[in-house]
Amino acid sequence: MRIILFYLGIIGVYSACNRFKNEFITLASNQQLKIVNREKTIQEENGVKYLHFIDEREGEGLVWLPVKDLSKGVIEVKLRGKDVFQSSFVGIAFHGLNDSTYDAVYCRPFNFFATDSVRRIHAIQYVSMPAYGWKRLREERNAIFEKEIKNPPDPNGWFTLKLVIGDHVSAYINDQKIPALTIEKLTNSTSGKLGLFMGDISGGDFEYVKIQYL
Repeated sequence: MRIILFYLGIIGVYSACNRFKNEFITLASNQQLKIVNREKTIQEENGVKYLHFIDEREGEGLVWLPVKDLSKGVIEVKLRGKDVFQSSFVGIAFHGLNDSTYDAVYCRPFNFFATDSVRRIHAIQYVSMPAYGWKRLREERNAIFEKEIKNPPDPNGWFTLKLVIGDHVSAYINDQKIPALTIEKLTNSTSGKLGLFMGDISGGDFEYVKIQYL
């Protein structure tokens, strides 16, 4: 078992992460992160650097990570969206074949504390692009691939999204023991690229990614 940690510039084996303290900026500057349909900036908050995307353009945004393909494993991302209706969709892409064919699990922070119960059940979503986007899944299999997050985090604050990918895909928020979402994949893809995900007209902030191959 090998754990890889990308933390504000770190790339390497988890136990040796302190040796790679500033490497993320180098990776970004050298275009070793493949960024699709977004523009990046590196910002700092409370002494911690993070990747920030401000161009909320149409279409999905992806940041493919320079790691080997994953079949089964655990992916954890520290990320942040915002509490602005229909303007924040942030998550993880996995089993990617190319820039248009991949699976993803993402959150809609603006629905975390919605007073409308229907909006609350749209807090976390699985999609399998391009065949199974959120609209088709909601119309054909409502409430199966999107759920409410119990005890949700601050919609304007940092939180962790962890995916456990195996026979099923389970998504956990922060340190919660019960998954917010568990689904069966909708495609036969069993391996592929890993990345960060931003939905249509959404930016996002990303502080680190941990990857554990199983």
